[in-house]
Amino acid sequence: MIDYGRLLDDIAVAAREAGEAILEVVRRGYDVEHKQDSSPVTEADRAAELVILAALARAAPGVPVIAEEEVAAGRIPAHGDTYFLVDPLDGTKEFVRGGDDYTVNIGLIAEGVPHLGAVFAPATQRLHGGLVGEGAWLEDHSGRIPISVRQPGEQLVAVASKSHFNQPTADYLAQAAGECGYVAIGSSLKFCIVAEGRADIYPRLSPTSEWDTAAGHAVLLAAGGIVDGPDGNPLAYGKRAFLNRGFVATGGWKPAAIGSFLEPFSGGGEIPVGV
Repeated sequence: MIDYGRLLDDIAVAAREAGEAILEVVRRGYDVEHKQDSSPVTEADRAAELVILAALARAAPGVPVIAEEEVAAGRIPAHGDTYFLVDPLDGTKEFVRGGDDYTVNIGLIAEGVPHLGAVFAPATQRLHGGLVGEGAWLEDHSGRIPISVRQPGEQLVAVASKSHFNQPTADYLAQAAGECGYVAIGSSLKFCIVAEGRADIYPRLSPTSEWDTAAGHAVLLAAGGIVDGPDGNPLAYGKRAFLNRGFVATGGWKPAAIGSFLEPFSGGGEIPVGV
């Protein structure tokens, strides 16, 4: 039987080790390459993923790992209902620009939903973790503290992508949240901001990959939040091409469905990156 509390601690350590591998690449310099979908990739992505794969093989032998760069290389392990989803460097665009809002994401999926996850921001050394049903926490230089979502007030605060905010997102927020403040930030940190109770709603109306969202989704669920797919039902995992068409995350209150705000999507199987 898996000790999920211990496993969360193990993946938290793995995320920190992967973060140090990223920072080592930053210190010595790196080149930026581009994948077939034109998204950037660096030596840091690959170095972090190797660290995580080795760590998960030790912590949870036999549990399949679906990792972004492995998938890009055509290596997708056979898997059942329980598996890891890994994004070794989420927010690569922000990373190559010299920003600090990029993360290491490690999430465990069980029966189609996130069960636990860790999100580490190497530049700030802030680590979020969560085990659904047991709670979420933030760990930084001052130690580890529990976190939870907040009850929405009269005026909501939204958080959304730096790179993907568009008019449909603004239109959706106007309908779902009325006049609200808005914070732009890269990577899965948006889930964590809602989990900490610093924002109320995070809509994403364009595609992402499941490894972009699994860890942050787990942290938010553990903190008392929810994440719905386009149809208004809880966002599920194990979809074709590991693709999320869109979603909306909140601090636990039911938002308006986003389906009517999404652009038409052919579902051709091309895998997007980044949240």
